[in-house]
Amino acid sequence: MIDNSNHVKANPLMTLPVPWVYVIAYLLGFGVQLLFPVEIRPVFWLSFTQAISIGLLVVGAILAVWAQWLFRKEHTTTDPNQTSSRLIISGPYRLSRNPMYVGLFLIFIGLSGVFTLVWLITCQIFVFCYLNWVVVPFEETQLNKSFGEKYIAYCKKAQRWI
Repeated sequence: MIDNSNHVKANPLMTLPVPWVYVIAYLLGFGVQLLFPVEIRPVFWLSFTQAISIGLLVVGAILAVWAQWLFRKEHTTTDPNQTSSRLIISGPYRLSRNPMYVGLFLIFIGLSGVFTLVWLITCQIFVFCYLNWVVVPFEETQLNKSFGEKYIAYCKKAQRWI
C-alpha cells in the first residue's frame, strides 16, 4: 500500500481545487449573464428545459456524492497533488474514470438550465477543456505511476468520461 500522505510534484496550473474552478466559472457565467442577458423563449421550451435540468442536477449530485463516498470509504485522497493509496474501480468508476467530474458537469448544466443562465454553458466549455487537457492527464500520469499495469488494465475497461 502507498502512503496517501505523500505529495506528488504539483502541476502549477492545478493550485485551485476543481470544485472551486466550478464555483468561479459559475460566478463568472452568472456575472456575464447579468451584463449581457440571454433569455430563452417560448414558455413551453423554458418549462421543458427546466424539467430536464432538474433531472440533470439530481443525477449529477447523486453521481458526485456516490463517487466521493467511495473515496472516503476506501480512505484515499481525491487531491491530485497527493498519492492515492487505492485505485477505485467499483460503483460509477466501472463506467467512467472521472465520475466526480461528470457529476459536477451535470450539476453545472442543471443549474444553468434551472435558472436559464445561458452564459454558464460557455463557461462549462472552458472548465471541460481545463479538466480534459490539464487536470485529468496529470491525474492519469500519477495513477499510472502509482498503480502501473492495474491502472492500464482499468483504463481499457472504463472510459475517461462516459
